[in-house]
Amino acid sequence: MRSCGYSTPASAADHTFTWLVLLLLAIAVHVCGLGGQYIPTNGDEMVYAHIARKTAETSHWLPLASELADTRNTKPPLLFWQAMVAGDWGQHWSLAALRAPSLLYTLLIAAAIAWSVRLVTQRWRDGLIAACVYLAFLSTFRYGRPYLTSAPETFWFSLPLFSLLWQRLRHPANGPGWGLHTLFGLSLGLGLAYKSFALIAPAAAAWWLALVLSESHLSWRRLLRHTLRTAFSALLALGVFALWFVLDPDPAAVWREFIVGENAAKFSDAGGYWQEALSLSGSSIWSQLLAYAVNAGLLAFAVIGLAWLGLKQLPQQLRAKPLLLPHQAILLAWAAIWLLVFLFPSQRSARYVIPAMPAVAMLLALYWRDIGRLWFIPTLLLSGLALLMLGRIAWVGHALGLSSTTDIGLTLLAASLGAGIIVIGLWRATWTRTSAVLAGLLVYASFDLTVAPLDGPVGRYAAQTAAPSGRIAVPNGFNSQFERFQFLLPGQHQFVPYDTGGRALARIAPGATLPTPAQQLDQLLTTHDGVVWIQSDMAETAPVCRPQCTVLGERWLLTSRHMPGEVTLANLWQPQQWLFKREWLLTR
Repeated sequence: MRSCGYSTPASAADHTFTWLVLLLLAIAVHVCGLGGQYIPTNGDEMVYAHIARKTAETSHWLPLASELADTRNTKPPLLFWQAMVAGDWGQHWSLAALRAPSLLYTLLIAAAIAWSVRLVTQRWRDGLIAACVYLAFLSTFRYGRPYLTSAPETFWFSLPLFSLLWQRLRHPANGPGWGLHTLFGLSLGLGLAYKSFALIAPAAAAWWLALVLSESHLSWRRLLRHTLRTAFSALLALGVFALWFVLDPDPAAVWREFIVGENAAKFSDAGGYWQEALSLSGSSIWSQLLAYAVNAGLLAFAVIGLAWLGLKQLPQQLRAKPLLLPHQAILLAWAAIWLLVFLFPSQRSARYVIPAMPAVAMLLALYWRDIGRLWFIPTLLLSGLALLMLGRIAWVGHALGLSSTTDIGLTLLAASLGAGIIVIGLWRATWTRTSAVLAGLLVYASFDLTVAPLDGPVGRYAAQTAAPSGRIAVPNGFNSQFERFQFLLPGQHQFVPYDTGGRALARIAPGATLPTPAQQLDQLLTTHDGVVWIQSDMAETAPVCRPQCTVLGERWLLTSRHMPGEVTLANLWQPQQWLFKREWLLTR
């Protein structure tokens, strides 16, 4: 893999200005809707927002606080402290405030990626391509903005590797000394303090292998020196993480809930470790091998094409002297170690290798023109399907009166632009690669525009809504989703979660007789001061409790986490049957 792109622009598609415009679009796509209810996110975001809010209410940094059973020390405190500071200890508690630090981390990573690739090729165009590719990854769009995100640890784990790359390119013979290793240890420690001490394994191993493979003249003495200094950085990082035990008034709970409950459990499997590892399930070794492609989303086939290019060029590469150039060694070590380490836990997920996605983005940019054009065609086709579906959802939402003419016009304009870009990319070979990235970004833009009306008046309770004081029963279809009502109904309320539609009972006791919606709502109204109720089907234009109940407020919402059979090929084109629902705030 000696080639690093191309020397001259082949067309306007490869011009630096074109990629600068794409980068600005990518940034706008990530900023748009930052405080929205429906940005792609981790399902557990509300769990951690709850812990951060309850801890802020204590006016103390530690111990962490929560009303959820056995859900308190689930992540190191730095994640919660970030939210507490961003939300001004509850004084400005909003989703936009909680998510802003994550977005800042993501943009800093994109800037470091652009600068690094620019140093390798000496062309800003290639750096801009790398940054655009990183921001076009599905993992970045989904996990690079929410409060519970991978952006902070990705930044702190990447910083030493970025620094090594910059140093090797400028002074190949010089390596980082003890001073820099001290700073790198602190950087790795901050990454651990956001997520887990266990991540020292891939973070330190990637750092060590990158140091060794990027050496111009490796000797036993240098190998020993790199090993000792890396071990020092790793121990320092673990020392930073261990401060949690020193500062927390209840270290035993930290050990029990975090070390044993959250981390050791990932290496246990009731069904048998090897049975799961070698199966064809989503948590198998085979599925984990596709983690980088999965994280790339619409650019998945481009990542597979990059791997195929590497395999084709492997014989030639093995004959090269030196075997790897410094930047190649660093990026390949970075990506390989993170993937290898996360083949071993019994719980496997593409999300675990997100800290190595900057390396994947840079490798894609460096070999952008060497990856065959056909590997980008699936991105265009998949983007076309996504734009078609988003356009349909926006159209149905407008028909239901949820969006204005301007809203539907902007969404259809973005979808139409995307369709035009796809046609150009399929027709003109020189535009295929650029069109793949641009089409993906327009899919994200169309998504933002499609859900934007639901973050307006139709999707929120009116400011003058007088929510009853006391206990308000709220729907809870997934972990701590009741916490979202802290942002929808601000004030002094006690939100009491209830299972929506008896789904928990259906999962626990299949075949059990479920209460009817009317029975469930009547019971909730009897035992609570207020109830937030989601319509059970589209035929229900008013709450089933009328006229025995009073409607205090109403809004529309988009549903998620559908039960099997709710969304089928037969009704896929009719999102009004499974996506849009009304929600009412009721009292008896």
